[in-house]
Formats: sequence, structure tokens, C-alpha cells
Amino acid sequence: MNNINGRVWIFGDDINTDLMYPQICYTLPQEEKPSHAMEANRPGWAGMVRKGDIIIGGRNFGTGSSRPAADNLKNLGIVSVIAESINGLFLRNAVNSGLPALEIHGISGIAREGDTIVIDFINSIIKNARTEEMINFKPLPAFLMEIIENGGIINILKNKGMLGKPL
Repeated sequence: MNNINGRVWIFGDDINTDLMYPQICYTLPQEEKPSHAMEANRPGWAGMVRKGDIIIGGRNFGTGSSRPAADNLKNLGIVSVIAESINGLFLRNAVNSGLPALEIHGISGIAREGDTIVIDFINSIIKNARTEEMINFKPLPAFLMEIIENGGIINILKNKGMLGKPL
């Protein structure tokens, strides 16, 4: 994976997995679940998201339980989550879903909602396309990038013949 370009959505601190995957999602068909992401704190937001969008969050993004919140965001069209700090359980669930999640101190100040940013995984730089402001990040370890590049841990297991049929 080299670059991701996407429109930015800004969220604050302590965004809980309950917001990303509310209780109602447990009873809905798979295709309806993404439309309920973040509806408690941003009604209508899911309907405005386009495939390829990126979330920039504040501190403690993904706090809460191990609900399939990252899957829900990915199925909505979000291609990356970047935050000041990310709950460890959410981070690993995101990676296992094939959703790049990056913890970057200072990211909140690099973009406004609606800006386009470029995530350069080769050079570990994020650049705001409007302001050209850049911020470096610590790259994810190679084994986590392999999971993301393969679309998640389930795909890796299938491709290695360890779980069902190869994709």
C-alpha cells in the first residue's frame, strides 16, 4: 500500500465503539448496519460519507467494547482512521478488518473537515492537499501492514488455506 487520498471528517475525543456500531446494528441485515454509524452524535452523517473518506479523531478514539465498529466504518466507505490516540482494542480490530488506523499526536491540527489529505505509507507522511501542511507518523509494523494490505486477517487465513476457501 502506497498512498490513500481521502476527504476528512473530524471527530473529537472519546469516540466510543457504541457510537460507531450502535445497539440496533446487532438486529439489522449486514447492508443496513453502516447507515447507523455515529447517528447518536452526528445524525445523518453516515448518509454523507463517500467511499474513500477518512476520519481524524481526537484522544481515546475507539474506547469501549470490541463491537465490530471498525468493520462498520469500513463497510460505510471509510478507508482510514487517524487519531491523537487510539484505544488498543479498536486499533487491533481495525487492522484485523483491513482498516488502516494510525495514532499520530498533533493530527487534529492538520486539517479541517472537508479537506483532502494524502496518507503516504512509504514515507510515513500525511499531507493536507489544501494547505500542503505535513506531519510524520510512526509506520505500522510490517506484519500489521500485511494484514491491512490483504484486506484483513480473515483474508490472510483463507489465502493460506487455514480458513475456508482462498479468495
